[in-house]
Amino acid sequence: MGKLTEAEVQTAAGQQQAQLKEQGKPVAAEGKMSAVFPSYARYDLALVKGKGSWVWDDQGNKYLDFTCGLAVTSLGHAPEKVGAKLKEQIDTLWHVSNLFQIPGQQKVAQLLTGNSCADQAFFCNSGAEANEAAIKLARRYHQKVKGDDRYEVITFEQSFHGRTLATLTATGQQKVKEGFLPLPAGFKTVPLHDLPALEAAIGEHTAAIMLEMVLAEGGVLEVQAEFLDAVVALCKQHGLLLIVDEVQTGMGRTGKLFAHQHYGIEPDIFTLAKGVASGFPAGVMLGKGYLREAFSPGSHASTFGGTPLATAVMAATIETMLEDELPQRAAEMGLYLTGLLKEKLGDTPFVVDIRGKGLLIGIECKQPVSEIVLAGQKRGLLFVTAGPNVLRLLPNLYVSKEEIDQAVDILSDLIHTYATQANGEAGA
Repeated sequence: MGKLTEAEVQTAAGQQQAQLKEQGKPVAAEGKMSAVFPSYARYDLALVKGKGSWVWDDQGNKYLDFTCGLAVTSLGHAPEKVGAKLKEQIDTLWHVSNLFQIPGQQKVAQLLTGNSCADQAFFCNSGAEANEAAIKLARRYHQKVKGDDRYEVITFEQSFHGRTLATLTATGQQKVKEGFLPLPAGFKTVPLHDLPALEAAIGEHTAAIMLEMVLAEGGVLEVQAEFLDAVVALCKQHGLLLIVDEVQTGMGRTGKLFAHQHYGIEPDIFTLAKGVASGFPAGVMLGKGYLREAFSPGSHASTFGGTPLATAVMAATIETMLEDELPQRAAEMGLYLTGLLKEKLGDTPFVVDIRGKGLLIGIECKQPVSEIVLAGQKRGLLFVTAGPNVLRLLPNLYVSKEEIDQAVDILSDLIHTYATQANGEAGA
């Protein structure tokens, strides 16, 4: 088939815009259809520059960024130490393939294992790939090392583990699975904190239990310590592996380098991405030493995993985070942020709950909050949702008290205004 005619382009664009408008989502300029698949409901903002806590759009407007690219730019935008290392590596070596030794991988692996309970690292490009690697490692450990016919992974409702076929099947949200049938076998999902349901789901084919310490996409829901203790005990009792998805909660975000460190547990496997490389595409799957044999040569691979470029950025990011004690700073600033939010919004009936760990904060409201997000953009503040009724705040780990004060002033004003309008409409 040839290219679309101008009339066909306009017709398709109009249909696309009508669908987005019907769904309450941002649309492109009239009469134009993007050459990019419309798999993202994008805001009508084009961000072109960033520094620290601030970003600018292509119109020169300035925004206080409390999204961090969804918990990615944890050192702020364009961190100088990381940028210097990246520029140095760009002039040295970009890519060689994992057929060769890559010294940067050893450095990053040592940084991560030296500050965690893990012994081994596998490098990839994203959180979904890290979780895929974790699932594969769990299955192969049972089947090739232990000689067991185990392959099932148990996950929890409202969780989010990725968009590949395996990780979206593992995700406990039905909306990400629509239209992708048939889904891969080998996954069970149970309600979070429902211990009887979890116990009933464990069977002879169960290989692992996989969970997040804070269900960030699912509403910023923290796992209860007592339930987590029960999960650990069940894994030990049944010989299961415990996989902790730290893609969003890892790298200092919650006030510890890794969120599971708050609970004093040692997962068999945990996964990282987002904040591990300051915006450069990178993911890591970490595991205990006894899993090493399961990933023998040829068992798993990634062409772009752990390149000289990626490992240079990861090393600089991790070293900066440790040197500047950013996990501790996230804990302190998180307390300040939640305290200020509760002070400004605690007596607002529209607000149901303010929760989170470190600088991963959720504000649950009585009604959908997408309009508040759009109103925030007009006021120069960027934040996102975590489900229809929850606002999610993800500032960088260097965020200042002054920036927090500014953000909370704007946000509290937006919420109070929206709540007043909602009450007025309800009473009309």
